[in-house]
Amino acid sequence: MTAPTFTAPYINGKEIEVQESALTPVVNPANGQTVSKVFMAGPEHMTRAIDAAYAVKDLWGNTTPSERELILIRAADILESMRMDVVNLLIEEGGATFGKSQFEVSYVVGVLRSAAGECRRILGHTIPCDIPGRVSIAIRRPLGVVAGIAPFNFPLILAVKKVAFALAAGNTFVLKPSEETSLIGLKIAEIFDKAGLPPGVLNVVTGDGPTLGPVLCSDPRVRAVMFTGSTAVGRQIGVLCAQHGKKVDLEMGGKSPLLVLKDANLEYAVNTAAFGIFIHQGQICMAGSRIIVEEPVYEKFLELFTAKAKTMTVGDPHDPHTVIGPLIRSTQCPFIADRIAAAKAQGARVLTGGTYEGNFFQPTVVADVTPDMKMFHEELFGPVASVIKAKDASDAIALANNSRYGLTSAVVTNDLQIAMRCAMELESGSVHINGSTIHDEPHGPFNSIKDSGPGREGGQWSMDELTQLKWVTIQRGEAHYPF
Repeated sequence: MTAPTFTAPYINGKEIEVQESALTPVVNPANGQTVSKVFMAGPEHMTRAIDAAYAVKDLWGNTTPSERELILIRAADILESMRMDVVNLLIEEGGATFGKSQFEVSYVVGVLRSAAGECRRILGHTIPCDIPGRVSIAIRRPLGVVAGIAPFNFPLILAVKKVAFALAAGNTFVLKPSEETSLIGLKIAEIFDKAGLPPGVLNVVTGDGPTLGPVLCSDPRVRAVMFTGSTAVGRQIGVLCAQHGKKVDLEMGGKSPLLVLKDANLEYAVNTAAFGIFIHQGQICMAGSRIIVEEPVYEKFLELFTAKAKTMTVGDPHDPHTVIGPLIRSTQCPFIADRIAAAKAQGARVLTGGTYEGNFFQPTVVADVTPDMKMFHEELFGPVASVIKAKDASDAIALANNSRYGLTSAVVTNDLQIAMRCAMELESGSVHINGSTIHDEPHGPFNSIKDSGPGREGGQWSMDELTQLKWVTIQRGEAHYPF
């Protein structure tokens, strides 16, 4: 891997100067080796970043759509040209597998191009008016300074998706990447710097969330905070933003269900389930971690799914054949093992896996999981599939909805009537019929409900969230007033 260009916060168009002794090691989660070093900023650095973004908000907000469009297209081309450098960084810093890293880069190229297209689609309305001679219109204007807090699991996608659409809408931006994937956040700064983004429009501040997050939430110049991460942290951000009258966009946790109904092609259902839970070691909010199977095909599904899980290759994330790489945190493995042990003590069956070595957790299938078990309800963020038996389709829907979360869901069936019933009744922001719980597109409405948060991202829906509606009236001639 080539050495990172930036290792300290990028503020007002340049990397800030810091002492080498102040840098913190970045450790590869697969082998424990130091990849690089990065500076963990303090509140004063975040304030400087907000200063920079605020100073140019009107200048950037009044640029033409073609100017913003060109920079976003350039950024997409630059990212494509840096593909392998970014892929290797995703592997070394975040523990992503080679295939997942390639997908992430390709997706983000699409995000940047999709956002470029939205620059020309910030549309308003004309409104009928009962006052003679008055023209009534609704227009959209940028919010101003927008902040984004990104997680470690898809550090490129979930940061750039926030940044790109915000810039397309004419906002300036302050990005706080996960402290576990700081270098990826700074790589985003490098890409936009090379694309010719003016100084101050994008600022990237690396550091600890509890230290920097409150600054973003409390500073009145930041008009909106976008967050992807845990429900616990998201709630704290929501409260802080509410106290300061600030707009907030939260995409939080998930415990997404995949329903396998009795008429399903089981081989296809198994492949769908395996992809949904084992990609990126299950460290995905959309992961299909609850697999709910109708009773008539339950045991056969378990047989086929367990066999599939045993074929998942665990090892070096650089190897293109590896499916399961390391978990990013060493503390996650014992936590997952504890939840599996607790479920087993309550009657669940561990059909394969359940063990770990270092940061590598074996792909695991736990059968006969029930709602009275913690692993039915909690995000484990590991390659662990909870398989649940349902009496029938109605019971499967009820089990799926028995969750505080409402991020995404999926159903495998050839019955159109039941499929549409699932589409209407499953309590989630998205329902994917005959697909995985993991599905997203740059122009699609990625959203959530319940404790997964009020997040709205993607295409025109991002533009709606990242602009403010302004009502403007124009009186032709002189209006008549009663006094």
